[in-house]
Amino acid sequence: MIRTTLFIAAAAAIYATGALADDSQGPKVTLVYDQQLPNVPGKSIKGVLVEYGPGGSSEAHTHAKSAFIYATVLEGAINTQVNHGPVKTYRAGENFSEFPGDHHTFEENASKTEPARMLAVFVVDTNDTNLTTPEK
Repeated sequence: MIRTTLFIAAAAAIYATGALADDSQGPKVTLVYDQQLPNVPGKSIKGVLVEYGPGGSSEAHTHAKSAFIYATVLEGAINTQVNHGPVKTYRAGENFSEFPGDHHTFEENASKTEPARMLAVFVVDTNDTNLTTPEK
């Protein structure tokens, strides 16, 4: 029930922004939901819309050390790799999780001609404002 409620709230926020993917190689990242959890002091839920243009990709990165992430592909398909594991392809309607301390080694739009969009929902320490750190 909570997962459904969070997804609906974040999805509504996404459509309210009217944001569209651009043609650059890097993703367009928009914070679309940010709510402290009233029954879990010090924790928040943050919804992030990640939009890849055709052929777009992101650098290797890590997320906030407290972050548990539940991601759902909304449009298109996304290739992703976590902790140097196998590259996996997730299509619209499919989802995956990332755990605190995971290293996101690879992520790209699986298509060179169509956009891809993903909603990443973070459960994170409220004080963690830097959700993603690119690898140097």
